[in-house]
Amino acid sequence: MESNTTSVVLRTQSMGLHKVFVYGSLQAEEVVKVLLKRIPHASPATLNNYHRFSIKGRVYPAILPVEDKKVTGKVLSGITDPELLVLDAFEDFEYERRNVDVTLTDTSEKLQVYAYVWGNSTDPDLYGEWDLEEWKKVHMKDFVKMTMGFAEELEHPEAKPRVEAYESFYHQDKK
Repeated sequence: MESNTTSVVLRTQSMGLHKVFVYGSLQAEEVVKVLLKRIPHASPATLNNYHRFSIKGRVYPAILPVEDKKVTGKVLSGITDPELLVLDAFEDFEYERRNVDVTLTDTSEKLQVYAYVWGNSTDPDLYGEWDLEEWKKVHMKDFVKMTMGFAEELEHPEAKPRVEAYESFYHQDKK
């Protein structure tokens, strides 16, 4: 009887629920809902000793470690293993999923969570500060459309990577 209990516990742990700190387009429920087909519980949070940069030629931001800076965002809770794989695919090769320590704004609770950190720490295309409110006004509508196309592509085995989907979507507008 014990072995059944053990296997259930192991299965439950392997299908663990994750927490992910989001700081850019994934703060918008509209984008998350398209990707995950639901809106997970979210709590406002701060990531210390990081900076959120704008990226030349992109409408989404990047974060990198920078002493004495901080990034505000949200922690999405209850992310399943398959949902984490969707987020990995969405963040594509440009980002690395890393464990980071955040502080929840409401409770001051410290948590270790995943965050997608820009892979190229010396990228010359990073500059300034990225602004969520400006992004919502200027880019969110098109970004949600691009994300819908990406999510549909994910259903197919020959799906385009997100960067390719992003570039083809935004370049078609410029023609």
